[in-house]
Amino acid sequence: MPRILVVDDEPTLLATLRFNLEREGYEVITASDGGEAIALAENVRPDLVLLDLMLPGMHGFEICRALRKHTSIPIVILTARSDEVDRIVGLEVGADDYITKPFSMGELVARLRALLRRAGGPRTAEAPELILSGSLTVDLARREAAIDGESLALKPKEFDLLVTLMRNRGQTLTRDQLLQRVWKYQGAGSSRTVDVHIGRLRQKIERLPDQPFRIITMRGFGYRFEG
Repeated sequence: MPRILVVDDEPTLLATLRFNLEREGYEVITASDGGEAIALAENVRPDLVLLDLMLPGMHGFEICRALRKHTSIPIVILTARSDEVDRIVGLEVGADDYITKPFSMGELVARLRALLRRAGGPRTAEAPELILSGSLTVDLARREAAIDGESLALKPKEFDLLVTLMRNRGQTLTRDQLLQRVWKYQGAGSSRTVDVHIGRLRQKIERLPDQPFRIITMRGFGYRFEG
């Protein structure tokens, strides 16, 4: 049973989220402030964190940044604000998705389920499918990537983005194409989302992120994986 940590200081919303998520088959633990959330994340080890931004004492972005130092589990930001700046900052501090209040419970559950599915990855008894590019190895079955045998700490969206680029090696993919294939956005997403994740991915797979040789920017078009 997947375990979800819900962090919010509104008792009514916490109760509503717990009721609906438990009805969907999830185990739910809750926290109402940053200190409690970080302690629970370290001790209970949830499979996903649903995190409100406006919390007493410690802002949601600070909590997200602190959690990212210790875990790569999916983090979904929940907020009443819809500013694009907030979305960008949230992604830059390590969030995997961003849901604006008010929201439908059906949409929330669907997005959490998709993130958990990608984070867990398929498990089969067959030989793993590998994608290779020089010293970079991607194991699709285990959802793991490594350079020279050293594992890379990729978050779910970063892994999906890397796989999409590598599967289309030598082909330029536009930001819209990447939004559709990785985030499943149909014209509603921000291209800045792609740029932020490309930057984070380069920090992990390029020897010199400012002079990338694997993920190449095609100015005015998008990105291409050269390997």
